[in-house]
Amino acid sequence: MKSIQWLFAIVLTLGFTAPALCEERATKEEAKVMVDAAYDHIKKVGADQAFKDFNTDKAKWTKKDLYVMAYDAQAVCLANGANQGLVGKNMKDLKDANGVQIVVSLLDKAAKGGGWVEYEWTHPQTRKTEPKATYARQLPDGTGFVAVGVYR
Repeated sequence: MKSIQWLFAIVLTLGFTAPALCEERATKEEAKVMVDAAYDHIKKVGADQAFKDFNTDKAKWTKKDLYVMAYDAQAVCLANGANQGLVGKNMKDLKDANGVQIVVSLLDKAAKGGGWVEYEWTHPQTRKTEPKATYARQLPDGTGFVAVGVYR
């Protein structure tokens, strides 16, 4: 009888934790809200401080599987909440497995008023390549972009 109770406890536990794991996936709406908040933060505290915050303040700028990234007009990474090792690197030639020039496409989309770019990217939590859509918005000074992506 105890083994049945133990099995029942495991099933209940899994039943309650599985939906919680699914909730770690953010939505497009949440990504866009974070981009707008990042844009406002840049205007409020200045670009240098904002980029530092995006890189280091995980409590505020990393939610679920979302993180803020920013690039200048030459495709140099200014901030990346998931991988600080990219900061300072020129990512102009970065392509996904399908040949999408990710940063160049985001720069183009931001320069045209902002919008979504779809590509394949490694999810920071699962470490698997997954479809991703990233919303890019031009920086307040008109150069480069700030962006947040959502895994689909």
